[in-house]
Amino acid sequence: MSEHRRTLAVLYDDGAASAGEIGVGLADLGDIVFLVPPTAHAQRLRPVLENFGTVVPLTGSTGGDIALARSLSPDAVLTYSERMVRTTAELARALGLPSHTAQAAQAVTDKIRQRQVLRDAGVDKVRSHPLSSPSQWAQAYDAVGLPAIIKPVRGGGSRDTYAVTTAAEVAQLLPQLFPAGAQAEYTVEELLKGVASAPYGDYVSVESVCTPHGVRHLTVTGKFPLLKPFRELGSYWPSHLPDAVLEEVTDLTTRALEALDVRYGITHTELKLTADGPRIIEVNGRLSGHLNLMSRRVCGVDMVRLGGLLALGDTSAVPEFDYSNQVHFLFNTMAPLEPCRLEAVHGAADARKVEGITGLRPYVRPGTELPGGVMTTPLDVIWGSCVDHRAMVDALDEALSKLSYVFAYPNGTVRESTAAALTDVSEVPA
Repeated sequence: MSEHRRTLAVLYDDGAASAGEIGVGLADLGDIVFLVPPTAHAQRLRPVLENFGTVVPLTGSTGGDIALARSLSPDAVLTYSERMVRTTAELARALGLPSHTAQAAQAVTDKIRQRQVLRDAGVDKVRSHPLSSPSQWAQAYDAVGLPAIIKPVRGGGSRDTYAVTTAAEVAQLLPQLFPAGAQAEYTVEELLKGVASAPYGDYVSVESVCTPHGVRHLTVTGKFPLLKPFRELGSYWPSHLPDAVLEEVTDLTTRALEALDVRYGITHTELKLTADGPRIIEVNGRLSGHLNLMSRRVCGVDMVRLGGLLALGDTSAVPEFDYSNQVHFLFNTMAPLEPCRLEAVHGAADARKVEGITGLRPYVRPGTELPGGVMTTPLDVIWGSCVDHRAMVDALDEALSKLSYVFAYPNGTVRESTAAALTDVSEVPA
């Protein structure tokens, strides 16, 4: 009798792992069926997905999607996309497979609900208030005050995320958030003030694995300073934090994950480093973007594959991370805040030659129209390894000075900017 060939149902959309990473990472675990929504990204990537498995459109209704999933008889249901976390939990629950509970899936994808759960559990008491229309600003101000951060209830990548410090800034922003009476859901939160940490960021993330046996933290990820307003420039391992702070960070993360009742899968928790200790920025119930590239290069650990094993119920292969006494990093050059078109890229070969830089991959081709705005929009990813954190900063400074981008703007201006100028963090949010 032939051995049963397992089937993994992957709900795919734009997210933390590319179509290629998913196909390669899960290839030896079984047959892959990609369940895809009717989004532009999923449709554009369909030819790539078909190289790794079968592609099946989702029905668009909970009942229809559950019936579809049952007809496939998968051994695992999983996702690497923030947008698909809730649907994945619904399908896994209906099929009796490991995943987030419905309550946990809601809490890790709804920033309002998440804050409430953490407050009720006494884990973190960041002030927050929902904002679904301009008329609610008065109540939000009474609950949170200024300065504050306004961000969507769902979503990531700093999309539509703004810091406000004055009533005038709020008055200018509200019509932008709710154009012509449009419906939207935001949360207003107190703006956490980080301790001075330059040349490093004043926040970190914790990458964890949750199983019925408890929470295990794989690593604490150091961050570069935020680029105004809240765009993330990159990460490095290990973090620069002393052991005492690392213990505070991981302890708070454990308590947050337990309060949110996250029992299965990989999580990504962001924390602000304040004068009063670490505070929760947000808990994400999925793999972090770029993490798989880092873990495969640095530790030989495929986090996509690990996610597949966890979805199959296999909790025996949670790895140990070994950095081999070096500092490893990923860094992104950011697109301008103004809409423009990328015309040319110069100096990539010279940047790659800098000691400590081992790779540079462009994400955007010349001729691409860039929408502008506050969302994190990387032009490239630069990675490398150095003997210590200071050498990492020096290597990046040199590489970014050699790399430049040429942009054409709607007013006819053509401007060349170095990567160093595009990632200048001299104006960082308070």
